[in-house]
Amino acid sequence: MPVHRSGTARRGPFTAAGILLSSLALVLGFTGTSGAADTPARGSATLGMGVAAHDGVGGLPRDTRAIQTEGVDTSSHNGNVAWSTLWNTGVKWAYVKATEGTYYNNPSFPQQYNGSYDVGMIRGAYHFATPDTTGGAAQADYFVDHGGGWSRDGRTLPGALDIEWNPYGAACYGKSAAGMVSWIRDFANEYRSRTGRDAVIYTAASWWSQCTGNSGAFGSTNPLWIARYNTDPGALPAGWDYYTMWQYTSSGPTVGDHSRFNGAYDRLQALANG
Repeated sequence: MPVHRSGTARRGPFTAAGILLSSLALVLGFTGTSGAADTPARGSATLGMGVAAHDGVGGLPRDTRAIQTEGVDTSSHNGNVAWSTLWNTGVKWAYVKATEGTYYNNPSFPQQYNGSYDVGMIRGAYHFATPDTTGGAAQADYFVDHGGGWSRDGRTLPGALDIEWNPYGAACYGKSAAGMVSWIRDFANEYRSRTGRDAVIYTAASWWSQCTGNSGAFGSTNPLWIARYNTDPGALPAGWDYYTMWQYTSSGPTVGDHSRFNGAYDRLQALANG
């Protein structure tokens, strides 16, 4: 599958003036934290990458695996994942980044998507949304065409839309609340048209409030995967009375990002079966 690689600009030698200006900037505290040099490469975004910075990190939830089912999510930065290790520690499901925008495919997707399945997990794919690059329907099509589809095999979860802070620019991708809701609706409608399933929506309550005006438009159709690194999932976005999944940490064992499905394993199977 094609892989998007960002080019690396060559830098010439520093001049004496450049060194002096750089030193002065450090003395004055101009660190460039909002500059282009700190913007990650396109394609490198991962599920929840903005959560800790925007919402903070609290304690871990109590262990409730008797009624909740442990899961993880992965992307290219995880490389070849030790799926048997995760399985043996109680992880039963996984979401794997497939695509971003209409320009990037995860080069580790085959090992991660098939590897989780082969070890016995129920797995699905996720798409990192970039509403400032192309329309929602176009990104849904790209996602489905590059690993984000669904099949009624009892082991495949519906695709997930990762919609959160823009790591490459303005938090809401330059869209109004109405414009963002429209973009998400276009993605959701096209994904359902292509697969027959309603996409899972992954988001954080604070981003949802900021960038959709706390829209309640999707609570009756799309399962919610809430992001909050604390002892509880907190207040949910409008429209959802309960969460389906909760990403509760980015520093768990083996791969970092760990989540809990809000129910026992048979309910997870029910979600996979549609």
